Order: sequence, then structure tokens, then C-alpha cells
Amino acid sequence: MIELEGISKSFSSKKGNIEALKNVSLSVKKGEIFGVIGYSGAGKSTLIRCVNLLEKPDKGKVKVKGVDLTKLSQSKLREARGSIGMIFQGFNLLKTATVYENIALPLRLTGLDKHTVEERVHKYLKIVGLEEKHHAYPAELSGGQKQRVAIARALSFEPEVLLSDEATSALDPDTTEAILDLLLKINRELGITILLITHEMNVIQRICDRVAVMENGQVIEEGRTRDIFTSPKHPTTKKFVNSLFSHNVPDDLLKELNKTGHVATLSFFGKSSGEPALALVSKKFDVYPNILSGSITRLKEESFGQLVVHLKGNNHEIEKAVSFLEEQGVHVEGVKKSDIQNKRIS
Repeated sequence: MIELEGISKSFSSKKGNIEALKNVSLSVKKGEIFGVIGYSGAGKSTLIRCVNLLEKPDKGKVKVKGVDLTKLSQSKLREARGSIGMIFQGFNLLKTATVYENIALPLRLTGLDKHTVEERVHKYLKIVGLEEKHHAYPAELSGGQKQRVAIARALSFEPEVLLSDEATSALDPDTTEAILDLLLKINRELGITILLITHEMNVIQRICDRVAVMENGQVIEEGRTRDIFTSPKHPTTKKFVNSLFSHNVPDDLLKELNKTGHVATLSFFGKSSGEPALALVSKKFDVYPNILSGSITRLKEESFGQLVVHLKGNNHEIEKAVSFLEEQGVHVEGVKKSDIQNKRIS
């Protein structure tokens, strides 16, 4: 649905030339929710604004539904943008217009007739749960309600792609959850492809099918959300994941525990998160698991849990226990067979 090929973008400033994007390539499939995460200055805002050419890249191709937008005339580009909706952190509502008018006015400017405009406004206000607020003004709404109006306005053009530029970062946790649930509903019921940017890992966790991590204008890691959570490779990615799962074991305790076994991080997905795999270890092998830390959360479609455990026992039994856990669908990190064998030799 969206193909970014070798996108580069620079800006001039008093300090010189700033490379916001450096040869970035991404592919977003039809019907999925794709997240881009990064810290401030990573280039993610510039990236999403390149998708609908609010920012025109210096180099590269921006393809939406197979059409390279960078090659289009202004009239053709305006037409193509009709299939791309966008929501922003700041809502961008007209303060002196009612909720109804905030949605209706942009539709009228496209030349739609009065009946169609009225029909769409009511349809999408109902989808976002604000049909009773159509006569209210933005000042009378909460932050979450304002964002729902902005979402309804974007949906009223009936786009195939929805871009979300930090749409939840100005909201409190409960309101964020409600907006994320709404985005999931839009994706599932309307089949709209969603590309979002965020600096919040909980947003990625809750609704994204795949994720790209950005730093210094480049994509440093990309993959399925579950794979990124299970085995992040880049230090920045690990930092994001650890922001949700803080399992720090003091170094002095870790040193002591490693004398009588191995400390491992166990990741459980889906059905494996509900299975007593760890309890079975102590029954099947001469290994005694001691849970040091743990948590369970929810990804888009499945449960995800992490435990930090001390596997106490001899190396041969621990090796068998690790193999058993992996057979049960548990991802084991921090204990490799080579580690066990090397420890056995030493």
C-alpha cells in the first residue's frame, strides 16, 4: 500500500545543513497497522509528512497504491491525497466552528453536495462515538473528544490510508487507551491501512502489526512487533522494550546466582503464556526455577509475558530444561547452550 524507496530529506538551519532522513526505505502492507518509533529528532515526523508530500523528499520515491506521488502534477497530487487521511497531535480544529462544521466544511470545499456531506458527518461521528456532540464547540470538549473529532474529519474523506502523527502523545493514559481502541476498530471494521509515528512503546505494543525503529534519520531495526519485543537487536530498540519491562537484577546478586546456575529471561507468547511450562521444568528435570521478576502484557492479538528466572542446578540438567522450554514455545534469552557448555568446561 505504501512504499518508501531511498527517501532522503535535508533542511537548512543557522547551524548548517540538517539531514532529517538518510536513504530510508519502508513498506507498509494493505490493511496493517505499521508503527514508526523513535526519540525526538529521529526523523519520524519528517518521514510521515513525506508520505503525503507535506514534505517533499530530496531523493527517493513515495508510492501509494503503486503510484509515485513525487512524479504527479499538483492537480493529480491533490486527487491522490484524497485517499490519504491524517491526524495530528494538536487536533487542528477550528475554534469558532462546531463539531459538525469542523467536519463538514472541508467536505464542502471538495464540492460534495449537502446531502452527502450531512450523511458523512453523521456516519463518522457515530463511528467515533460523538454523534451527540455535533453542536458543541472545541472549547467544550476534552482532549480525547477533540482527537475523535479530528479522526472523524479524516475518515469523512473515506481514505484508504490513515497517517497518525503522534496522535496520542498529548493525552492522558486512559484517553490514550480509548483512542488506540478506536484506531483498532477503524482498522478492523473499515479496512483502513494505518501508518503511525510515536515515541511511546505502549502504542506500538497495543495496536501495531509491524514496527520500524528510527535514529538519526535512519531505520535501525524493523520487523514484526512480537519479534521486536522478543529479541531486539539494536541498543535503542532494547531501550524502548525495556521501558515497558524493567527487569534489572543487581550485578552483585547476578554474580552470586550464576555460581549455582544461570539467570535467564523467558518470553511467552499467546498460548505459551498460559501454560505452566516453568512449573513443569522442576518436575521433569533436576532444576529449581526461582522467579526474580516478571510481568505480562497484551500485544495487538496475543498475550506477552516476560520472566527473569534463576535456573538452579547442574549444567547438564539446565541444558535439558532450556531445550524443553524452547520446545514449549518459550523464547529463552541469556542462557545459550554454548554458555552452559563453556561453563561446564571451565
